[in-house]
Amino acid sequence: MTNIQDIIDRLTASLEPIPNSVDTLTFGTPGTEVKGIAVTFMATQQVLEQSVQLGANLVITHEGIFYSHRDGTKPLYADDVVYESKKWYIERMGVAVYRYHDYWHRFQPDGIMEGLIQSLGWQEHVTENLPAATLVTLPPMKLEHVIGDIKKKLGIRFLRAVGDLSLACSRIGLLVGYRGAGENVIPLFSKYNLDLIIYGEGPEWETPEYVRDAVHAGKSNALIVLGHMESEQPGMRLLADRLGKWYPAIPVHYLPVDSVFRLA
Repeated sequence: MTNIQDIIDRLTASLEPIPNSVDTLTFGTPGTEVKGIAVTFMATQQVLEQSVQLGANLVITHEGIFYSHRDGTKPLYADDVVYESKKWYIERMGVAVYRYHDYWHRFQPDGIMEGLIQSLGWQEHVTENLPAATLVTLPPMKLEHVIGDIKKKLGIRFLRAVGDLSLACSRIGLLVGYRGAGENVIPLFSKYNLDLIIYGEGPEWETPEYVRDAVHAGKSNALIVLGHMESEQPGMRLLADRLGKWYPAIPVHYLPVDSVFRLA
């Protein structure tokens, strides 16, 4: 019998303990036998319902389920109907929910980044893995073609970009999730002579505005913003694949979520 604690131990065994980690068993008990596993970027209400339908009693989610990086022990939205109904559903259906965020990012290479690189098919082009970024060198490709390639490979309907669409891009830096702050991104352009940076999410008044000014000054710089989920979801698909290999007797389901935003 494989219980929930066995799964958690396998996911964290190769790394040093992380103080104050957000990776916690939010619902459920460690000794419960695992009948099925659902892996997702975000345990939305829809994902939870799908998990129950599939017979998965353990949901592994990358992001917190209650709309905050740290869900904490006290409800952030006491008496809120959305919060209360979601909590009620999880408890009523007996679903265990494990947040797997910090440890997956600590893998070498970062598990989330590795999933994105694989989905883009850029494994052979990686030149360096930095603590918060990965550098790749591609054959020169116009920015508009890079955008089209990413949309096709990741199944993204739209992207946001800054820069000349005809710019030839070769040296590229990738940052997943919420790593798009200026302090993380801007130094990479000059230090590593990058043409293009691709990240998930970041303050819009920092890196995008830097690239705007750089382009105006005649520099060959560009930026593509994938979206937080869009940059990290491939890493959770990779995790589901690994769990399926580790536990062949347990059904493992990868449950993707759609972009939360729509063009209006």
